[in-house]
Amino acid sequence: MNDTDSRSSSDQAAAPLDDATAPPDNLAAAAPKLAPSTALERDLADMKDRLLRTLAEMENLRKRMARDLERSRRLALVQLMIDLVPVRDSLERGLEAADLAGTVEALREGKLMTMKMLCKVMADHGLEEIDPRGAAFNPEFHEAISMLPSDAAPADTVLEVVQKGYRLHERLIRPARVVVSRGPERD
Repeated sequence: MNDTDSRSSSDQAAAPLDDATAPPDNLAAAAPKLAPSTALERDLADMKDRLLRTLAEMENLRKRMARDLERSRRLALVQLMIDLVPVRDSLERGLEAADLAGTVEALREGKLMTMKMLCKVMADHGLEEIDPRGAAFNPEFHEAISMLPSDAAPADTVLEVVQKGYRLHERLIRPARVVVSRGPERD
């Protein structure tokens, strides 16, 4: 292994370094590796764009729903007020009649008419009255404020309604405040 052998082995060792940096064949082999990453970058950019558009659309939808809800609430109130204005007019006429020294019977009749108007408006808007006199006590709709012994009514029966309750579209607005029977008095 003379100089020629050592040269040939050093030439061989140097050859791969020159081949890795210089030949254009390696660039061609590297180009397909770059193409998928640029395609991925394009896909990523497209996905980001779609995500941002979807988020913007969702935000716009949320704002639109809030506006529509507020508009619906206002329209419901407008209809309620339209229905309550005649009740107010009736109350004003009743006060004017009282100033004209109307009879007690005329004032009572005016109040009764106004009460009927108010009850009709409330019922038209879905308000249900809870008046459980004589019915079984139901804690879902009644609030017991007192219990009294009673020979006339069985236990857990409503004897007296102190304050009527109300439901609006199956939702309890106010429970009826009631006096409940404890049953016959025991000696």
